[in-house]
Amino acid sequence: MQSMNISLPDPLKQFVDGQIAKGRYSSVSEYVRELIRADEKRKAEEQLEALLLEGLQGEDALFTREDWPAIRREAMAQVKKARKNRS
Repeated sequence: MQSMNISLPDPLKQFVDGQIAKGRYSSVSEYVRELIRADEKRKAEEQLEALLLEGLQGEDALFTREDWPAIRREAMAQVKKARKNRS
């Protein structure tokens, strides 16, 4: 794991310290990691929504039973890639 230094104005530092004092997080690092994970999730959801809207606006397509295994393989590959990138 690599280290990263960040600078915060006093009010933000006090807020973070307050979150830790309340027992919500065990350290500043844990708090920042949680914020980053939440941002990753939000961005992925935004991307998914954009793709779904794009698909809804596109041409109709017929799927057959033979299409689903390939779709599932692609989805699982994307999940594995996302999990690998988090590590």
